Amino acid sequence: MDKVVTNKIRFSYANVFEPKDLGGVLKYSVAILIPKSDFDTYNRIKKEIDNEAKEAVPTVFGGVMPANLAMPIYDGDGLKPSGEPYGVECKGHWVINAKSGNAPEVVDANCNPIINKNEFYSGCYGRASLSFYAYNKNGHKGIGCSLGNVQKLEDGQPLDGRTTAAEDFGTLSSNAIPQQQYQAPISPQPVVQQQMQPQYQIPVQPQYQIPVQPQYQGNINPVTGQTIIPPQPNVNNIYGVN
Repeated sequence: MDKVVTNKIRFSYANVFEPKDLGGVLKYSVAILIPKSDFDTYNRIKKEIDNEAKEAVPTVFGGVMPANLAMPIYDGDGLKPSGEPYGVECKGHWVINAKSGNAPEVVDANCNPIINKNEFYSGCYGRASLSFYAYNKNGHKGIGCSLGNVQKLEDGQPLDGRTTAAEDFGTLSSNAIPQQQYQAPISPQPVVQQQMQPQYQIPVQPQYQIPVQPQYQGNINPVTGQTIIPPQPNVNNIYGVN
């Protein structure tokens, strides 16, 4: 099994930092978009596929070359195996879906490891190392593609719809910066409700009123209408003196 290192290609559906569930198995994967103008990469891949298929006839395919051998390379101008058309990014390309159970090394143009996961994304350009293998499983016979390592060479338009900071904000120049100065919002002043302090009032002392002694009213003579004055006691007689 020989490896094929591609020329500059474009990456799509990149899952190179974390594995993705593919049919119940976690695998790292990426779609390789090879320009149809790159005959060198295409011919080397096609040669490796043919060699792998021939070597698998006695060991994997039971001594007979399958009539409808499944291939790992597809025409981006045609249809997917599901019957759906490929995306516009695949037009004019050959498409290969490469996957592996082992994490690939992700490096930059100088082969330095790329740590920031945002640096390698679907839409960037680079190279990939690929290997091919024959399989015969559940009645399906074909050639699969195993992902080796990936190298980023340059940025490209992200295929997930995101934009770069330069595209959002432009270049840092006086013409690109809005001239309107930032004005801080005015915070409303809290309204302090002053409570009126009750004025002290001296309690009014009630004036003392001398009770009025009721005047004595004697009995009224019903005949004369005059007041009957009771007889005055004889002070001299209180001692028994006549």
